[in-house]
Amino acid sequence: MVAEIEPSNVESAFLLQALGKGIRVDGRGIHDYRRLRISCGPAAGMAEVHLGQTRVLARVSCEVTRPFPDRATEGIVQFSAELSSLAAPGLEGKTAQEVAIARMVERVIRQSRAVDTEALCILAGEKVWLVRLDLHFLDHGGNLMDAASIAAIAALKHFRRPDVTVDGENAIIHSVRERNPVPLSIHHSPICVSFGFFGGDLVVLDPSLLEEQTQQSSFTVTLNAHREICALNKAGGAPLSPKQIQRCIQIALVKVDEVNEKIQDALKASTA
Repeated sequence: MVAEIEPSNVESAFLLQALGKGIRVDGRGIHDYRRLRISCGPAAGMAEVHLGQTRVLARVSCEVTRPFPDRATEGIVQFSAELSSLAAPGLEGKTAQEVAIARMVERVIRQSRAVDTEALCILAGEKVWLVRLDLHFLDHGGNLMDAASIAAIAALKHFRRPDVTVDGENAIIHSVRERNPVPLSIHHSPICVSFGFFGGDLVVLDPSLLEEQTQQSSFTVTLNAHREICALNKAGGAPLSPKQIQRCIQIALVKVDEVNEKIQDALKASTA
């Protein structure tokens, strides 16, 4: 694997000097997201997210399989992520970042039980739906985590699986021509909101790629529309104070509401 191209010392120094004055290189406020665009379709379960220069495509698919022996009445949800050298110069092969993102998305969706896996059961112990979520990072402009979580939730909500009729020990999978496909049962929508820390009280929301490469640490808050904390994740740097954590959570509460509105608008536009 080739290392990702790092910014020069001059670029990093300029960035830190500007941030010290409350100015971001791209003109945003300290607690502003980049422009967020979400589109769903044309196929069911497909969503594309543009967050500034970051672009992520999420695709959901399903197939019938046998359940795990210890979870005979639950379906299976799998996750994968792909970050190629086309998205970010200098990257080749499997990167630690894409593995970390796939694990984080899996953590916030599976462990928070966002998807009702029991509703994916067809015949207990015999047949269940396996739902697969694939994340493809098309352009890396920073903050892949937030873009990935938004794309994942939008794709899961947009997805439709084939309808099923169960007759005794037999299960009939209906085609789209026979019956309308049905949506997944989703309990809630966890959204990641990420912050970059540069030492002291200097913190920014939605760090760009240059900011990510210069920051000392990152902190991601995952919340749903019910204002519940689904996960907290910190990487690198010195420990955060309770005051800093609380401040990030308060900002994230506002941003999650804005993101959920955009997801709902995208879902409505796809059916218009």
